[in-house]
Amino acid sequence: MLDSLLIANRGEIACRVIRTARAMGIRTVAVYSDADAGAMHVAMADEAVHIGPSPAAESYLNIAAILTAAKRAGASAIHPGYGFLSENPLFAEACAEAGIIFVGPPASAMRAMGAKDAAKRLMEQANVPVVPGYHGDNQDTDFLAAQAEKIGFPVLIKAVAGGGGRGMRRVDNAGEFAAALASAMRESKAAFGDDKVLIERYMAKPRHIEIQVFADNHGNAVHLYERDCSIQRRHQKVIEEAPAPGMPRAMRDKMGAAAVQAAKAIGYRGAGTVEFIADASNGLREDSFYFIEMNTRLQVEHPVTEMITGQDLVEWQLRVAMGETLPLVQSKIPLDGHAFEVRLYAENPATGFLPSTGKLRHLRLPACENGVRIDTGVREGDEVSIFYDPMIAKLIVHGADRTQARKRLCAALEAVQIAGPAGNAGFLRAIAGHPAFADGDVDTGFIERHLALLVPATDSLVDDTVLSLVCLAVLASRAQAACRAAAGSDDPFSPWYRTDGWRANAVGRETLRFMSNGAHAAVMVEHAPGGTLLHLPGGEMQAKGVLADGQLTAELGGRKISAGVNVDGLRITVMRAGHAHVVDVHDPVHDAELDEGVGGDIIAPMPGKLISVHVKAGDKVGKGDPLAVLEAMKMENTLTAPADGTVAEVNYAAGDQVDEGAIVICFTRPE
Repeated sequence: MLDSLLIANRGEIACRVIRTARAMGIRTVAVYSDADAGAMHVAMADEAVHIGPSPAAESYLNIAAILTAAKRAGASAIHPGYGFLSENPLFAEACAEAGIIFVGPPASAMRAMGAKDAAKRLMEQANVPVVPGYHGDNQDTDFLAAQAEKIGFPVLIKAVAGGGGRGMRRVDNAGEFAAALASAMRESKAAFGDDKVLIERYMAKPRHIEIQVFADNHGNAVHLYERDCSIQRRHQKVIEEAPAPGMPRAMRDKMGAAAVQAAKAIGYRGAGTVEFIADASNGLREDSFYFIEMNTRLQVEHPVTEMITGQDLVEWQLRVAMGETLPLVQSKIPLDGHAFEVRLYAENPATGFLPSTGKLRHLRLPACENGVRIDTGVREGDEVSIFYDPMIAKLIVHGADRTQARKRLCAALEAVQIAGPAGNAGFLRAIAGHPAFADGDVDTGFIERHLALLVPATDSLVDDTVLSLVCLAVLASRAQAACRAAAGSDDPFSPWYRTDGWRANAVGRETLRFMSNGAHAAVMVEHAPGGTLLHLPGGEMQAKGVLADGQLTAELGGRKISAGVNVDGLRITVMRAGHAHVVDVHDPVHDAELDEGVGGDIIAPMPGKLISVHVKAGDKVGKGDPLAVLEAMKMENTLTAPADGTVAEVNYAAGDQVDEGAIVICFTRPE
């Protein structure tokens, strides 16, 4: 009997598992690293055990530490969540040797699907269609290049042991192949400890469609329909939905049967996902889908399946682990309505989606009502760390049909407010509102194709509405600070604590100076008895507002609006319609200092480790030339030259850890 469960994971998936286990009357045990001592999953569990330092390799990937924690807490089972050790057969075997139930498939199934090349050969034997390509053991560069030529460009290089887009590169011609192969192998080695790759044909209009499968110990296996994960960036899923738009019933049945056959072929048990790629050049057809891989764990996007079937997949996992049969047979699994899931990340779309770290100074997520669900593992005040995936929350919506679900998704994204780290809610809202997405015209190239509209240029000042809200936020926060100071003084009614610009027989005026997106603006403020008059770049506007609990309720020229506001020193963040507008308050002295900044030097956009440095002092470089490669949050980021120039100094070497904002490379200044 499973009476106590240790969750060998962190963040939102740990919280998600804890909720179901608690509902089933199972005692929960969390594990945590140094960085997660105050984390949400630690607070939610019945008990929590420290397992090591902040780096995942020394904590969440430390099998011995996790098993020791399980024994100390008396846990009878371990749920691995997803990521970390969830698909590690050595971990599953170690649990069995320790007499602890592993909530997942047998190690043999993990091994069968753990290597993409071997998995494809196995699926061919099971009559599951696979993508044409090379899946063999020969990893010689020239040989692989020849195989790519044979397959025909463009091709995909994919890490055999990989996932999540790491170790994956698209190559359009033979001249790019060697460099792309080296990069893919290097990234795969760093992420998975294995640099082996395979080569596959690249499809012109691919749809990424996966099937949720479940199997028990009694020979039963079912599927819970498909999820369309075609909206991707850098081969990482951005939006998932179920069912797949435009999916014919015959294709759904055939894909489901193929996925179940794949699970049975490897003696599967528990939750798994069989991923397919479909060639949608002529629409979805039952003869145009191919096996990619099988994820032998619960997926990040499992909530969309839960929303359309009404089933709790974590409960299914736990019941199967306890030896029970599957709760439903195939014919009894419902398919109701439509669901979407988006991943709210701490990342900045305007800077190439670089991960963002720091304290969540302001966090407001939509209410869980009218088909909206939030899965999160953070709270306002928590830190987004450099050590782990920068996910803030998963936002899931359900509707009677795709149209209703999409409208609910748009509304929910507009209610998201995040200040501190940058966020991607505005980007997700732009996708959800795009006409092609609304029509279901999706494929894996959607984001790249529409990127200019989805991530517009940010080289101009915020508009007058946002600038007005910033002005009101500055004035309101100044007034609140003055009230606090007055309350703590000996003379709380002193005129020195007034902030309303009062002047004897005159109108009080002042100028507020701002900078946003590299652009500067000055707003003259007139403090009048009836309110405030703002002289904005676009003209005059009467404005007044009240700031309370991070929300600004304002009246701008007779128009009433509200927005989230966070004031952090001289930095104001205004959150409205899913977007976070960051504006800095400056005086002329600050502006002069900014004008004397570092110019075109190469600055680390985030904390990370330098994998390689390609230049030295004295080298001449051209605009766009690769200068160094920075690894951060499991991804490689190439630092390129902003313009033609000469390298003056290289401040760091390969292998060095650098902080965000560190000047990595300096250029010679023009005389």
